[in-house]
Amino acid sequence: MNQNQNFDQILESAVVANWVDLMRGARSGLIHVEYGFVANGTLDYLQFWSSITRGHWLLACAYRMSASGFHVTGVHFDNGYASEGLAHALELVIAHQNAFAAPRNLGRAGLLQIATPTQQEISAATASVSEAFDPHQLRVRGPGLGLNSGAARY
Repeated sequence: MNQNQNFDQILESAVVANWVDLMRGARSGLIHVEYGFVANGTLDYLQFWSSITRGHWLLACAYRMSASGFHVTGVHFDNGYASEGLAHALELVIAHQNAFAAPRNLGRAGLLQIATPTQQEISAATASVSEAFDPHQLRVRGPGLGLNSGAARY
């Protein structure tokens, strides 16, 4: 696990590395990542909003830490979005969230806005995610989280 990254950086890298999935063929757009932590510093929720058309936002993905009558825990894609790479990265981030420096002001919602990256930024983000989850340093157990499963691209 690369401990040089903070929580915001790894989320941004995960989004940029999977940009094509979140833009669904559009050449440009914006992604908003909203998150909240509970008082003890544990992640409460993550939401990824995509804007391909100016002024119009769609919920692309959410990660829910606790179940309710409306949803179960884990990664959920909405509005026709899907990204195996983002889902895998989020599972790893959540499983190892304490390895990343938490944002300040844990009681407040956090928001990242990510604009259309260049191809060079996508390559750098993919490398950053791969480095953060180096299989020689990270051992994850459980269904869907094994790095040697062949389905993971990190």
